[in-house]
Amino acid sequence: MNEQIPKYLVAGWRRYAWLGGMPLDQYDRPLRDLRISVTDRCNFRCRYCMPAEVFGPGYRFLARKDLLTYEEIEHLAALVAGLGVRKFRLTGGEPLLRQGLEELVMMLSNLEGVEDLAMTTNGVLLESHAAKLRRAGLHRVTVSLDALDKEVFGQMNGVGAKVERVLRGIERARSEGLGVKINTVVQRGINESEILPLVRWGSERDIPVRFIEYMDVGETNGWRMDQVVPSAEVFERIAAEFPLRKLEPAHRGEVARRHQIGKRKGEVGFISSVTEPFCGDCNRLRLSAEGKLYTCLFAESGFDVRELMRAGRDKSLLLAVQGVWADRSDRYSERRGAGKNQKVEMSYIGG
Repeated sequence: MNEQIPKYLVAGWRRYAWLGGMPLDQYDRPLRDLRISVTDRCNFRCRYCMPAEVFGPGYRFLARKDLLTYEEIEHLAALVAGLGVRKFRLTGGEPLLRQGLEELVMMLSNLEGVEDLAMTTNGVLLESHAAKLRRAGLHRVTVSLDALDKEVFGQMNGVGAKVERVLRGIERARSEGLGVKINTVVQRGINESEILPLVRWGSERDIPVRFIEYMDVGETNGWRMDQVVPSAEVFERIAAEFPLRKLEPAHRGEVARRHQIGKRKGEVGFISSVTEPFCGDCNRLRLSAEGKLYTCLFAESGFDVRELMRAGRDKSLLLAVQGVWADRSDRYSERRGAGKNQKVEMSYIGG
């Protein structure tokens, strides 16, 4: 065992070995999903993620030299695929701001064991990238779309971006054969009026729409509980107009409670981290753009694997990943309010 690996990770690795190489954390949650942030930069300033007064012109983002190269990301992805990870998602910031992203997509799509390769994007650049991403091997995209109304959309994204560009990007992605889902963060007093229009829009196009409770991610979004629209309330609004039929989870660790819209096409989902925590089945590991592993969206700190990779210490890298997961005991959403911690920003590790 390498002496430079922290003692707590050594203990975690021993537990991993005792389990016969099965990657389970302290609550027996398996490692199946890696979310890869390729940049901390974004061209939107959504209040729930990157409020403009904090992430203004003078904000210091990561320097290019500090970002993992595509080859380094591929190297780590191959390692975790060997541990049983089957789902990979590219995030940001806004991942389409990273030049040549289709090169990384191609690298990851060629790895043995990759069954699902997706990307989360705000969609404003998707129209010009969809074809290249699909040819490179991307399977699907999740597009953040908080409103269809032009004024509400501009208010939500913080920079006055046009919703028409996002809608064109969605249609281009679909025409290229990419699967598409929509994520909508609902904030009290801002975009509740967009719930039903989005459901109708998604149903007409057979595009799933998932409504997300406004979460206390990071320390800059000014989160307050009275700004949260509980999923139960969103459900009631939709059910008053559309018959909803509950769908069974597609896999363990699925965070959205999904419902078919009657006999119509499409479905709606509800992600309820605040009012109905789902920590018990969480199987996600997150990699920041500069090479830190985070075991929770609400984590305080991550474990730096960049230097291990750049020093060519593959054995130590493997032990670190195994130990990080085996030592994992995160369940922030279930314990919300039980203590104070300085949470990492969502724009840094992806949603």
